[in-house]
Amino acid sequence: MARSRNSTSTRRGHILIQQDICKGCGLCISVCPQQVIGFSDTLNEKGYYPAEFIDPVDADAPNPCTGCAFCAIICPDVAIEVYRG
Repeated sequence: MARSRNSTSTRRGHILIQQDICKGCGLCISVCPQQVIGFSDTLNEKGYYPAEFIDPVDADAPNPCTGCAFCAIICPDVAIEVYRG
């Protein structure tokens, strides 16, 4: 069964950032076209403020992440996994 493109329950993309590996360089934040990556408020075990995926606050809001993988491509630490669908 095909899903509607306008369905709010459809996840378009999602990323996982390994915060223990991330050194907080911010390159992923600068290339994200949807601006869904930001710096964490807490330090990781290495003493950096790692990047984190910003999920929509409202569970019914559409997820703006497209799964473009720009963040994963530019990450020098290979700390980002991208999931689509």
